[in-house]
Amino acid sequence: MSPVSMLMIHNPSTIAIGDSEEMLRAKALLDEVKESIINAYELKSGLSRVKLSHLMDAESWMNAKKAVELGFADKILFTESKESMDTGQGLIFSRAAVTNSLLRKLPDTVSARAGTPIESLLKRLSLISH
Repeated sequence: MSPVSMLMIHNPSTIAIGDSEEMLRAKALLDEVKESIINAYELKSGLSRVKLSHLMDAESWMNAKKAVELGFADKILFTESKESMDTGQGLIFSRAAVTNSLLRKLPDTVSARAGTPIESLLKRLSLISH
């Protein structure tokens, strides 16, 4: 992998339209696709199916060092050896962490918007209705 690349693993997704039977077929298809992806990840990484499923459920993002550490990649381009790398945390994305971070950035109160005051608008509406 490139030293500045990211790897993301996630559950498969689809769009389905139809009745409950069609929804069940779509779910069965997604389950089969997930199993197939886990088969590939298991062969490459050697990680357990449970661990891989959890990483997919969490929509996991990892840097190149973590991808090599977990066996998803063979090596990082332009580096001498796998052993000389400091892997650090590596897993840098969590959907819940991103959501919480965004929610913390929202203001607690809605600020007053610039424009015509509500009283003035109500007065104008009452003039129109009479």
